[in-house]
Amino acid sequence: MIAYFEYLREMFLKVMGDIGTFLYKAFISPWTDLGNNFTTYNSYLGAHYKDFGFAGWVFWVIMLLLLIGLAGGLIFLIVIFFRRYVRFVKKELDKEELARQVERLNYELYQAIQEKDKILNLKVGYMGLKGSEASQMDQESKDVVEEVSSRFPKLIHVDNKYRGTNMDIPNRPGLTLEELCNAFRNFAASQLKLYYKEDVIKQLFAGMAASKLIILEGISGTGKTSLAFALGKFFNFDSAIIPVQPSWKDRSELLGYYNEFTKKFNETEFLRALYTTTYRQDLDIIVLDEMNLARIEYYFAEFLSIMEMRDPNDWVIDLIPAMQANDPVKLNEGKLLIPQNVIFFGTANNDDSTFTISDKVYDRAISLFFDDKGRPFEAPLQESMSIPYSQIRRLYDDAISQYPISKDMKDKFEQLDNFVIKKFKLAFGNRILKQLETFIPVYVGCGGKEVDGYDFIFTNKVLKKFEALNIAFLKDELKELDSQLDKMYGKGNFKMAHAFIEGLIKNN
Repeated sequence: MIAYFEYLREMFLKVMGDIGTFLYKAFISPWTDLGNNFTTYNSYLGAHYKDFGFAGWVFWVIMLLLLIGLAGGLIFLIVIFFRRYVRFVKKELDKEELARQVERLNYELYQAIQEKDKILNLKVGYMGLKGSEASQMDQESKDVVEEVSSRFPKLIHVDNKYRGTNMDIPNRPGLTLEELCNAFRNFAASQLKLYYKEDVIKQLFAGMAASKLIILEGISGTGKTSLAFALGKFFNFDSAIIPVQPSWKDRSELLGYYNEFTKKFNETEFLRALYTTTYRQDLDIIVLDEMNLARIEYYFAEFLSIMEMRDPNDWVIDLIPAMQANDPVKLNEGKLLIPQNVIFFGTANNDDSTFTISDKVYDRAISLFFDDKGRPFEAPLQESMSIPYSQIRRLYDDAISQYPISKDMKDKFEQLDNFVIKKFKLAFGNRILKQLETFIPVYVGCGGKEVDGYDFIFTNKVLKKFEALNIAFLKDELKELDSQLDKMYGKGNFKMAHAFIEGLIKNN
């Protein structure tokens, strides 16, 4: 037995020695002769340096510097690689630690909710609450748990808020568009001390009939955002004001995105406001404040395309590819239908800090320009109004039926179209003509004149395009256009167009 253990000891020492020899030969032995070779390198130099001459010494120094640089470069690359590897490992460890912390916080939150439920149950038993009251308290706890566990907590909160709520709004008998415009103007003046011209309010309501995007532009401090704010107050549902950031580049800035790491959808205030409108029956307003701080056609592109579709049932946006059981109830296969009762407003300042609004956006929107503050006037006290959007839509449809575009005015506008094409090589486009068919009748229904409606559309849809032309070489044509408007529509009409043309000539 002793002989066996002696054998085992000798075998163990031999194997470990062989492993050590292998490691030495593989990693250390190849470099052992390097130090001895320096003597050989020196002997080569001693044998030849006397015959180098000046040029030879110069090249020797260059070669020496290159070898030093090569060695330094290799050492530098090794150090950089090692540092990056350490950083990569550290980041991965940080991610794992963050995931553990998130999981721990979620568990602690769940535990806290469980403790809250127990406390509520104890209170129910102590206070002797009725069964219905106890059920209500239990439901509130369930709602909190549902919101926390869902990947759409903000939208689930909206679901819980409106669950079982009757959102029906009765019609207001005998209401007309003109009365609606006057009521809003008086409300803004009497309740909010905001003063707007009658024409601006008529253009606003007619614009909301013709387009789902209203642009309020002009110099700062003229009441653009206040107008959208006042409209929300008037209809008893505050407008959602979303500040646009200069960094916005795509739809995720508006709608959010699904985070694969947290398994949550990063919901934005815009998405929450849009989702809320699916529950409501009134006119709801979402404001993109200072919308041209970023390029509108980038972050709002999907909405610009959707609103071109004729069938409102096609107004859907994709949020998530696959549904889960606890997702918001208004999502259908991961898609959200944009309701017809929502209107998008955008405020835009015209200064050096903003982007120019492109024709693509202008063609799809109705633009109102603010160049000065409204003048105060005495207005009767007017209360806010709760009006279903369906009634406002019927008022629009009734105006389109009662005040169709007259053939004479339509023919004149076609002549004006031909004149602009001939002189300026610009065409109106079918989209503008389609908006005319809605805007003009509704504008007349609001108490305006048909010719003034044409003046507004021509100025804001056609003349605005002239700003991109070289006006210095078109002054004669502009003066001819100015005269043509008087010939076709009579002096004293098309005031907005005359003022715009005068400004183009004066500023160029």
